[in-house]
Amino acid sequence: MGCNSSLAMVSILQLCLIIGAAAAGPSKMVRLVPAMHVFGDSTLDVGNNNYLPGPNVPRANTPLNGVDFPGGARATGRFSNGYHVADFIAMRLGLKESPPAYLSLAPRPTALLLSALATGVSYASAGAGILDSTNAGNNIPLSKQVRYMESTKAAMEARVGKAAARLLLSRSFFLFSVGSNDISVFAAAPGDVAALYAKLISGYSAAITDLYGMGARKFGIINVGLLGCVPVARALSATGACNDGLNQLSAGFNDKLRSLMAGLAARLPGLDYSLADNYNLSQVTFANPAASGYVSIDNACCGSGRMGAETDCLPNSTTCADHNRFVFWDRGHVTGLS
Repeated sequence: MGCNSSLAMVSILQLCLIIGAAAAGPSKMVRLVPAMHVFGDSTLDVGNNNYLPGPNVPRANTPLNGVDFPGGARATGRFSNGYHVADFIAMRLGLKESPPAYLSLAPRPTALLLSALATGVSYASAGAGILDSTNAGNNIPLSKQVRYMESTKAAMEARVGKAAARLLLSRSFFLFSVGSNDISVFAAAPGDVAALYAKLISGYSAAITDLYGMGARKFGIINVGLLGCVPVARALSATGACNDGLNQLSAGFNDKLRSLMAGLAARLPGLDYSLADNYNLSQVTFANPAASGYVSIDNACCGSGRMGAETDCLPNSTTCADHNRFVFWDRGHVTGLS
């Protein structure tokens, strides 16, 4: 898999394996970072959207989501049957699971502060994009996630002082997975691809640069996967084939993202990053699913209609017999093993 890294603290091999391999449970590894802060979309959301108002906000707060969640079935807001990639990465860093959702903590300033100091905070929001206009009004866009982080930093400084807060942030891990929703929205009403990429990279750069200014130095970047091969995209094809045009849009964005991170690392002293190639990993998995233990790479385990992709995973949905032998849990998200 084509992964690129300049991050010594967490090997890129670990990060890539976490995204693509099974995790049976929390590892007994040494705590590698004081905290992890999480930014992005539904691939990392642990429940922020549960606290957003509105009927069109995407949420995973009802069964059958979380049916395999460790410790007992519980719909936490993760778009998964159990844990997802943020949890697995957190475990490899020595944390129990992903840090909690910002909006679950915000009404309790002391709880927010303690989480920020002890484990970190997740700002990720399902449906979010790099652009504020992406699914506007139904998520926390990336720019607002960064502003929430800024307010968290201010609370940390008030408690432990500016120097201590900055040191803590410099040693913490900042995880990103975002861009899929921007590309999907664009694909529904295509326009100038070069202009899209320019806006996305500008927004991504602003987020990383702003966090760097707050003291962040260690970043984990998960690129966009094969968007044209998720069940909801395949179901639009008479043959159930992947949408090559959507995959090409994803690949083009990933090329720009790779160049962006290399440029930022060269320009910003001390910035280290790992770039996990989710796109390539998906290609490898789809080419030989049996090697990874999968029996289905195209249908959703939980859903209804053609390919299980006509509805979200709902309490009355049909589910597959063996959840973790399907790559996809619902029409747009992978299972906890994928």
